[in-house]
Amino acid sequence: MRRKDVPDGINELPVPGPEEEAHSQALIEVLGDAMAVNGGGISFAEYMDLVLYAPGRGYYSAGKRKFGAAGDFITAPEISPLFSRCLARQCQQVLTRLGADGCDILEFGAGTGVMAAEILQTLAEWECLPGHYYILDVSADLREQQRQTLMAQVPELLERVVWLDRLPGQFRGVVLANEVLDAMPVHRIGFDAAHPYELFVGLNEQGGFVWCQRPLSSDRLQQRLSALFTELGTDNFCDGYISEINLVACDWLSGLDAIFEQGLVLLIDYGFPRHEFYHPERHDGTLMCHYRHRAHDDPMILPGLQDITAHVDFTSVAETAVENGLDVAGYTSQAQFLLGCGITQLLEQARGEELSQQITLNQQIKKLTLPHEMGELFKVIALAKRFDEPLIGFALNDQRGRL
Repeated sequence: MRRKDVPDGINELPVPGPEEEAHSQALIEVLGDAMAVNGGGISFAEYMDLVLYAPGRGYYSAGKRKFGAAGDFITAPEISPLFSRCLARQCQQVLTRLGADGCDILEFGAGTGVMAAEILQTLAEWECLPGHYYILDVSADLREQQRQTLMAQVPELLERVVWLDRLPGQFRGVVLANEVLDAMPVHRIGFDAAHPYELFVGLNEQGGFVWCQRPLSSDRLQQRLSALFTELGTDNFCDGYISEINLVACDWLSGLDAIFEQGLVLLIDYGFPRHEFYHPERHDGTLMCHYRHRAHDDPMILPGLQDITAHVDFTSVAETAVENGLDVAGYTSQAQFLLGCGITQLLEQARGEELSQQITLNQQIKKLTLPHEMGELFKVIALAKRFDEPLIGFALNDQRGRL
């Protein structure tokens, strides 16, 4: 579960083995070359992109175990199948309305494939299968894990699954992205008496990575900051304030809208509305790293071996969606979304006679819904196109007014 917990001390992190050390060193050389070409430093967005996605070297591009007890974090679909069954309930509503045979599901960043398997199995039980279940994932290693999971759990439905290297030409149906936006590269911005600068990453004389202050790297960043100052004022951004801006998420949504004909986009991630994201008390930003289930806030160590994430500014997501012709059809906490999709009823259906199974299911539900677990920090936003039916996942508590 990728949560922004109180960071463990850096000295408490497990020591990487020789193979991990060699892998990380190879990526350090890639980063050093990129910095040399760019005058000794690269933007943090480029640094984050390389450490996560450099071909064959980045955290998500290489074969390191990422999910589950043996990895670095655990996500909601792996905590309980009830999470995916709730998503299937929301998918069912859309597919039924639009006609399941003429619709597809597209999942971004499908992890180990457990969510895809559970959604397909559930929709098969409800006789509401989509024409195809597309998966778009940058990691060849994860694609293989997904294939193995689906083969083990729903072999009879594997023929409906199609792995994509790029967006399909046109799409109608449901798009799913669970903990995808938080892993997109972000720009880090600092403020000196409300005057912004950008944080780059360079090398010191000992070969270690260090922060460097540079002018803003693009007009887009300046425009975003000007809009922030207009909306929030400059008092939030005091001397020493640091935060993040995610331009990649905006580009991703724009590209998605270009192929999206009709249906629903469901994005699940941890984050806040803008006024909370850039709150004065959040003066160190939202960056968080995860290595073997330890959370800390230093992205400069363990390159290629640890996950790096940033919280989501959901107001920016909503604005970009509207600019690209999508409607914001719902926004709420993960807990309220799961309750709206009937997780308590699904829990009763899933209960077995064994007391141990009942206890396990109850513990899973608590992790997914309690405020101090995932229930409040994780949010769900729905973006619709040519679909105006009220969504069941937001029927109990729609918080669009907070955006």
